[in-house]
Amino acid sequence: MRVVSQPRILASSLRQLMMVIGFFTVVTASGSLVHTGAAAEEPSNADTKAPHVLVKTKFGEMEIVLFPDLAPKHVESFLKLTKSGFFNGTIFHRIIPGFMIQGGDPLTKDPANRSRYGTGGPGYTVPAEFNRVAHEKGILSAARTADPNSAGSQFFIMVDKAPHLDGQYTVFGEIVKGIEVADEIVSQPRDLKDNPLERIEMTIEVIQ
Repeated sequence: MRVVSQPRILASSLRQLMMVIGFFTVVTASGSLVHTGAAAEEPSNADTKAPHVLVKTKFGEMEIVLFPDLAPKHVESFLKLTKSGFFNGTIFHRIIPGFMIQGGDPLTKDPANRSRYGTGGPGYTVPAEFNRVAHEKGILSAARTADPNSAGSQFFIMVDKAPHLDGQYTVFGEIVKGIEVADEIVSQPRDLKDNPLERIEMTIEVIQ
């Protein structure tokens, strides 16, 4: 592992933060881990009664438990979109090793929209529901613009910890099975905009 100086670590963290903030800089009316520390909020619904969804990709499946007690509006929107088939045929359009994988943009269903990936949404926004769950590996969180209340359908899954996101983005779920799939996705070749060179399509279904 290469050791870098503290200024470079800080610069890297700031760059990652700007990447997340910039997920939807072109959007005007659309929306944008499971370990918790001693001071972090423990999801009270991370049991068998909480909603579970299954994200299917060519690399395997990821089962995710959702947190309606912590982020009810985000979970309600995610379940509504999932049940309607909104996410089916979309791709993970941004992958950043050591950080996260991002998906949920309906524009990614059409490869002709590649230059616009990251700017689409469901046509409505979801208000922020920040909580104290840490952004660590496996966490599902909502992407947004610089406006805290601009989340929509886009989401990201952490593949490493990013404490600078804590309390700034809405955590609303966590991978309980298949974290190795996220690791495989984030390791794929990508271009200079962090878009995978090959399409990584997904389907999402409610399983509980």
